[in-house]
Amino acid sequence: MKKELQDLSKEERIKKEIQRLKRLFKNMPKDTMNRVLSLITNAAFMTITLEDLQETINREGTVSEYQNGENQHGTKKSPEVEIYNTMVKNHMSIIKQLTDLTPQGPPPKASEPDAFEKIILRRGKGG
Repeated sequence: MKKELQDLSKEERIKKEIQRLKRLFKNMPKDTMNRVLSLITNAAFMTITLEDLQETINREGTVSEYQNGENQHGTKKSPEVEIYNTMVKNHMSIIKQLTDLTPQGPPPKASEPDAFEKIILRRGKGG
């Protein structure tokens, strides 16, 4: 995580990520953007949570010890790794949905008017 973001609360980091994602998907039609705002909010939450989980996993490792009763103990995948694995798949799915809803390339140019439109245009010019 970037140094300047470390001092921010999780909520502030999520708000910054929401703004970053909105800029990233700025070419999305406005009505579509309004419909997918919850996807952007969830993606931002997941991005920040995944960053936090990565830090925890890097610091504590991918394995944790457990003890069930007196004689039953061992190691298992850490709960953070399990949450991370599930969340990263969901995050990728949301980002794909958002990407699929974003127009690719420059907006289409206005097409040449058809015969009917040419007649209408001529009448509008007084002819």
